[in-house]
Amino acid sequence: MARGINKVILIGNLGQDPDVKYMPNGNAVANVTVATSESWKDKNTGEMQERTEWHRVVFFRRLAEIAGEYLKKGSKVYIEGKLQTRKWQDQSGNDRYTTEIIANEMQMLDSRGGGGGGNQFGGGQQNQGQNQGQGQSQGQSQGQSQGQSQPSG
Repeated sequence: MARGINKVILIGNLGQDPDVKYMPNGNAVANVTVATSESWKDKNTGEMQERTEWHRVVFFRRLAEIAGEYLKKGSKVYIEGKLQTRKWQDQSGNDRYTTEIIANEMQMLDSRGGGGGGNQFGGGQQNQGQNQGQGQSQGQSQGQSQGQSQPSG
């Protein structure tokens, strides 16, 4: 019997340039926000409605370095990953919780230099864990470790 599935797929646009930081062990971590939008026709008024949802996405290691180098505010991306909620403390010592998408695949969908599709990068995840006490306030994901992500394709 299946133990459960935790998989997220997004296609959206970056809300700001990636915020890339390096953990004490030298691994890169990149934080981005991705906007996805849906639209529908209101049955009562006949007018088009739109709703934008913002998602926090975290890239690790090589995937974080690639995101920092190639992604910019407004970039259209395809992302696969999993949802993860982590606990951290704010400056007042209060426990806070942040739910993020831990990315393990990313494809840039913007064309470069007029040439078609984008580049795909990804990798597996091993040994996902959280190290406590490494400055996780302000929603930063510096305390997590992730398996090496390698470019493919």
